[in-house]
Amino acid sequence: MLLVTGVSGALGSLVAERLAGREDVVLGTRAGLPGARRLDFDAPETLPEAFAGVETVLLVSAGYGEDDTVVARHEAAISAAEAAGVRHVVYTSLSGYGDHLTYALAHRWTERRLRSSATLDWTILRNGLYAEFLAWIARPDAENRITGPLGEGRLAAVARADLADIAVSVATDPAAHRNRVYELVGERALGGAGLAEALGATYAPGTLADARAAIAASGAVPFQVPMLASTYSAIAHGFMDGEEVKSDLRALLGGREPLDALDVYVKAVRES
Repeated sequence: MLLVTGVSGALGSLVAERLAGREDVVLGTRAGLPGARRLDFDAPETLPEAFAGVETVLLVSAGYGEDDTVVARHEAAISAAEAAGVRHVVYTSLSGYGDHLTYALAHRWTERRLRSSATLDWTILRNGLYAEFLAWIARPDAENRITGPLGEGRLAAVARADLADIAVSVATDPAAHRNRVYELVGERALGGAGLAEALGATYAPGTLADARAAIAASGAVPFQVPMLASTYSAIAHGFMDGEEVKSDLRALLGGREPLDALDVYVKAVRES
């Protein structure tokens, strides 16, 4: 039996769609969706029943929160998996190109925790940032200008649908990926000027200070301000173009062409 967590989130929901109707799959969500098991990492009493009878867990990162909150959630999930006799955990982590991001720590902690388990096999899917995420942080304003402070940097973004396809493939055949770490970043790095050209917009990047102030004024919760500012900074300063990691994306897609990240970005901007 495969248990998929986080199915109310963007990636988890795509995974759930791809696994719909399979009798060997159960879904876990804190929202209590029909047909799903209640699984709330912030309520440990829900975990024993959620993990009962499960052999493989696709642990979709519960990364919305401060580091201590996310680490506590992942510790609860992994400990519950060990106690329930789960054999294999597949974890959706963050690409190595994201080590400069403020939210990398909880991912690296979780990877280390899985490696240290005495009973679990594991697979780590180090996902790149979504092309759809670019549509949020690099969206044209009312004057058709992209002002996000991306500098001259580029992001090796990846389509969320490709990551969902890979998560399904690995989680339904985990033995073939035992104790492996995969880097899943896009093959085409995107910069602000190229994004603007694709939309017929102009690129006029502002400063990190301006971006930080705008994020804080937008109603963002406190941890999101450094999170987004560090993302802009890491892209702008050349740490996220994917050139320092070897991507396994195409191989885990079975050799098929990855979705074009620029097309995904343009579609996401125009549909929102």
